[in-house]
Amino acid sequence: MYIRKTVKKVKDKVYENYLLVESIATPKGPRQRTICSIGHLKPRPREEWLHLARKVETALKGQLTFEKTEPEVEELVRKAREFKSQDKRSPGKKNDDIVSIHTDKVEMEKAREAGPVYVGYEFWRKLGIDDILKEAGFSKRTRLLTLVMAMNRLIAPSSEHRIPGWVNGTALQDILSADLESLNDEALYRNMDKLYPKRGVIEKLLAEKERNLFKLDDTIYLYDLTSTYFEGEALSNPQAQYGYSRDKRFDCKQVVVGLVVDRDGFPKAHEIFSGERKDATTVGEMLDILKKRVSKRKETTVVVDRGMAYEDNINEIKEKGYHYIVATRQTERNQYLDDFEEGGFCELIRSVSPTNSSKKKSGVFIKKIEKENELYILCISEGRGEKDKSIRESHEKKLKCDLKKLTKRINKGRLKKEEKIYEAIGRIKERYPRVARYYKIEYDNLTKQLSYQENTERKSVAETLDGSYMLRTDRCDMSDDEIWRTYSLLTRAENAFRNMKSPLCERPIFHQLKRKVQTHIFLCILAYHLLVAIEKTFLDKGIHTSWGTIKDTLKTHQVATVILPTTSGEILKIRRGVNAEPQHLEIYKNLRIPSKIMKPIKTWHTKNIVTERTRKPL
Repeated sequence: MYIRKTVKKVKDKVYENYLLVESIATPKGPRQRTICSIGHLKPRPREEWLHLARKVETALKGQLTFEKTEPEVEELVRKAREFKSQDKRSPGKKNDDIVSIHTDKVEMEKAREAGPVYVGYEFWRKLGIDDILKEAGFSKRTRLLTLVMAMNRLIAPSSEHRIPGWVNGTALQDILSADLESLNDEALYRNMDKLYPKRGVIEKLLAEKERNLFKLDDTIYLYDLTSTYFEGEALSNPQAQYGYSRDKRFDCKQVVVGLVVDRDGFPKAHEIFSGERKDATTVGEMLDILKKRVSKRKETTVVVDRGMAYEDNINEIKEKGYHYIVATRQTERNQYLDDFEEGGFCELIRSVSPTNSSKKKSGVFIKKIEKENELYILCISEGRGEKDKSIRESHEKKLKCDLKKLTKRINKGRLKKEEKIYEAIGRIKERYPRVARYYKIEYDNLTKQLSYQENTERKSVAETLDGSYMLRTDRCDMSDDEIWRTYSLLTRAENAFRNMKSPLCERPIFHQLKRKVQTHIFLCILAYHLLVAIEKTFLDKGIHTSWGTIKDTLKTHQVATVILPTTSGEILKIRRGVNAEPQHLEIYKNLRIPSKIMKPIKTWHTKNIVTERTRKPL
């Protein structure tokens, strides 16, 4: 290492500069490499330049000497280190990954959960949701905030108030290469208001993207409803009303959510109705919304459950150009009691293993009856019979218990007004409709007595029909077992609701305004698009698993910062993902996404790590 003088002349003025250089061996022979520029040296004899260079070289190597370090040497060492640090950070350097470190001082910091958010983001990109939001007219910031909210709902559902804290505990910032340190709940609340009017456009574009990406069948639409209850009175939301609660929370106001999915469980359209809305009154409106969301295909069939199997609903489905498969109501099924008792049923073969010639029995027996231009499929399920009996007996026990309590309230004078008594009776009947129909419940205003009596004939019919149900359709071109299998797909809609309520935590709703409530539910559906796409990718490979299992496995795949104290006194920090373990690699392989979460980010720091640590409060 030595000092070299350079001279530059600009407009008759001469500038002198001194460089600290060293000799290095290259394939083309020895070459000089500049360590740093040290500016204009104070007057010093030329013979002392080499001595000064040796002192700087010794100091840079960290070697101890008995001589007192000169201020000038300290200044040159500082400049040299700064120059080397900048040189290492500059792109295009081939040897910046070769450093000497103190191995006993290596540390790690800022470990963040990365696996779940990485998979969620990769499927966000795969579904092209950012492009869809852009096409819907959203800015880059709005798209980023929507992504953050959807990721939170998919991975660790929480309120908008808690999302900023959750983001800082994950590697989302590293994966997105975005600064989310200043994220606050106010920005998220405002973002909900921006999403509210564009929900339909986003849903339409997303349905089309998924249909092409996964080659989905758009000839079967499964429609079902559920309810979601509120915490609080929700006085500013006209849709928040008391009604039949699927969550058994009759003490809370609620809204009703209607959802149409295809045979693979992908959402096609949704709508939020008032909490007191009856299922049967939503069919026409929902079909109109469905037509706006997806292009109608030929021979499209709508499948609904018995709560929407009224004649008016069936006529609505036909008028809008759809075929139908419905589960008939109790009264319609009762007309075919003789057919249920006569026999003539054949057992349905549920599946045949490709590696085994033996057939697997389903325990479901079906019988077809043709009537005019319709088919009626009578079904008897052995497993369902025991379940129906258990549920019916449980409801009957609870019905009697509630009637006894009501009788006690009336006798003690706690409930006197006749209209209030009939309201209480109505609520009990609504709570247990399965068994209330074969009980005669009356209140005598003269004697002030409540009486209830079991109708043995109706109860006998109910017992006979345990495990039986009947399907009705105009698809005369389909076989009876094909009709049953298509109706069984309705569980995909039920599964969507289960996923939205449990892992995605749609309920309870804490928002009080209508637009906030509807956007909250839309974000749950947006997250469900990601969930069903992930599970569908596994299912296409013959792997039956859930998002919850995948998420729990990926939690241990993290991003962290490795701190490497070098022998030169500088600190190299590398932000990178830890190596994926075998179980992580298997998931990434099945999802067809890279196992490398992010490109390593290197930063150089001139402060001593020990000094940084001592500055922190105890």
